[in-house]
Amino acid sequence: MTSSANPAPSILDRLSAPHRGPVPFSVEFFPPKDAEAEARLWRAVRTFERLGPAFVSMTYGAGGSTRDRTVRITGELAAQTTLLPVAHLTAVNHSIAELRALVGAYADQGITNILALRGDPPGDPLGDWIRHPDGVEYAEDLVRLIDDLGDFHVGVASFPEGHHRAPDLDHDTRALVKKLRAGAEYSITQMFFDVDDFLRLRDRVSQADPEQGAKPLIPGIMPITSLATVRRMTELSGSVIPPDVYARFADAAGDGAEENREAVRAVGIDFATEMARRLIAEGVPCLHFCSLNFAKATSEVLERLGVDTSSVLPATSAAR
Repeated sequence: MTSSANPAPSILDRLSAPHRGPVPFSVEFFPPKDAEAEARLWRAVRTFERLGPAFVSMTYGAGGSTRDRTVRITGELAAQTTLLPVAHLTAVNHSIAELRALVGAYADQGITNILALRGDPPGDPLGDWIRHPDGVEYAEDLVRLIDDLGDFHVGVASFPEGHHRAPDLDHDTRALVKKLRAGAEYSITQMFFDVDDFLRLRDRVSQADPEQGAKPLIPGIMPITSLATVRRMTELSGSVIPPDVYARFADAAGDGAEENREAVRAVGIDFATEMARRLIAEGVPCLHFCSLNFAKATSEVLERLGVDTSSVLPATSAAR
């Protein structure tokens, strides 16, 4: 299997290319559930396209639950836009034969950049991970499988607070180093809320293996526009909001039955900008924004960082 006669650029190519603002940025989308949500996704896609992200990624639901939509929409991003898509691929609930077929489906659409993830089990993302009887056990195995199938560029996930299944941070660091040694060219972190957690992860990887520590470690940031939404996301991911950060959002949300969304959103833009500025000062290679398929909040953060967003912000009407 080969990826393409004229392969797309790699993420490393894009990170070293000229970019707007102080560092490159990228955006994460998720597959929509219905026609209305898909229309919203494409509005965000077209907005970000005008801002020139280094790449965009499309997530893959727990247990592969959004597999078909992920493959279809990632292919449409490659064919119908100027964006460079990264396809998420998870090992959970898939045999090796199915994984090979999915990689082939991406290759047929000219997609050569894949984010290899072990994935979360369906139903309870924090539950026990069970290997498919004909599948792979770890993300590092998936990295090797993809690498063996052709000229693909593979990234992996990383966890500033440590993966919730790892017994300690040292174990989590060793797991990331193994994924990088298996052939991953970079990693993108799960969203986090304490920059020091990210910096400590970067230090641990560099100390464990300087060669792997030199590979790009890309921080995942989500501009928070709803306290209820972020609570749910942290419950599903196992990440933690530091008490002082949570207090900022809780104070903005107020004591009413419904949170003050406008105030929470304002704090969210401020906080994401503060994180981004410190990460830039610490020399990160890229900022990866979890957009929730909305463009406005991320665009506002980018504007504060010095990216010219005049072509999109006035025309962006989505609430978030």
